Amino acid sequence: MGDMKRYWVAFNRVHGIGAVRFAALLEHFGDLERAWEASSEALLASGIGPHTVRRLVESRTSIDPDDEMEHLERAGVDVLTWLDEAYPPLLRQADNAPPVLYIRGRLEAADHDAVAVVGTRRPTPYGQSAARDIAATLAVHGVTVVSGLARGIDAYAHHAALEAGGRTLAVLGSGLDEIYPAEHRRLAEEIAAKGALLTDYALGTRPEAANFPPRNRIISGLARAVVVVEAGEESGALITARFAADQGRDVFAVPGSIYNRASRGTNRLIQEGATPLLTPDDVLTSLRTAPARASLTSEDAPSSDDPVEQAILDCLGADPSHIDDVVARAGQPVPQVTAALAMLELKGLITHVGSMHYVRAGGAARETESL
Repeated sequence: MGDMKRYWVAFNRVHGIGAVRFAALLEHFGDLERAWEASSEALLASGIGPHTVRRLVESRTSIDPDDEMEHLERAGVDVLTWLDEAYPPLLRQADNAPPVLYIRGRLEAADHDAVAVVGTRRPTPYGQSAARDIAATLAVHGVTVVSGLARGIDAYAHHAALEAGGRTLAVLGSGLDEIYPAEHRRLAEEIAAKGALLTDYALGTRPEAANFPPRNRIISGLARAVVVVEAGEESGALITARFAADQGRDVFAVPGSIYNRASRGTNRLIQEGATPLLTPDDVLTSLRTAPARASLTSEDAPSSDDPVEQAILDCLGADPSHIDDVVARAGQPVPQVTAALAMLELKGLITHVGSMHYVRAGGAARETESL
């Protein structure tokens, strides 16, 4: 298979040859080396169509299978095909599974239990907190978190999984040498070191808008369930949810305010039959994974010895609270509240989720403070 893989990579460079035509070529020729070297007449007989045959014949003059493999090796990129045992089994079962996967990092058996966490690129503090808690809880319980490396919910999910010491996979809508967005290059390196970056696009493929909807089938295909945290009515996360439903995966949606544009898509998913996610344990139950730790009660939740800090801590839960609300609830002067929030964050007892909003760390794990 090692020698044959170069022909899979070469065919994957030819525009218009996807899963259906790969299957037709394999069935007709038996292997892709014979297909690559076949005459136009023989290719036409395989049923891939005259336009595709013409493109293939033209492409063979500029694509060298050996050069392609050398390029991948220099870039530190591995390749998996349908014929490899290491090809993700859940994805293999999905319709239109990519014939070729490019990978930086490594896949492990643990990735067979994976959950996709996706959502809007412009999340609210509520969405940020939910994505973090869901991804962290999954990671702590050994569930691999899959997402798309995009801004917003995707990035929060990847970061939270890594910070919890878990595994995460990122599926790109470009070649692995074209990280998008550019500011996520460092995150991509961390994911490759502790999980994997994946794509079905060849090296050099730019992150064009048309690439992202098809890549979403891989995100859902790698996962046993998909969680949509926040999504507008035209969000790409809804495309992932539709792929998941078509693939027979469980679809969860985090409910949100009817007045919040970022929750319109998730609320619509619930209306259409998605399972409302009220706590990350809902996903674990779906995976038949018993939580490894009991939910914390208010009696054994983390606390502070400082009375002012504890008063602030008591004002916070899983829902993001603005600093003005914390000041009002605690009845403390603004300078003291600001100082206490800074110390609590340093101690890891609270999390700043942006725009001067705070949540109690691990809020999703407490019975009294579910999402």
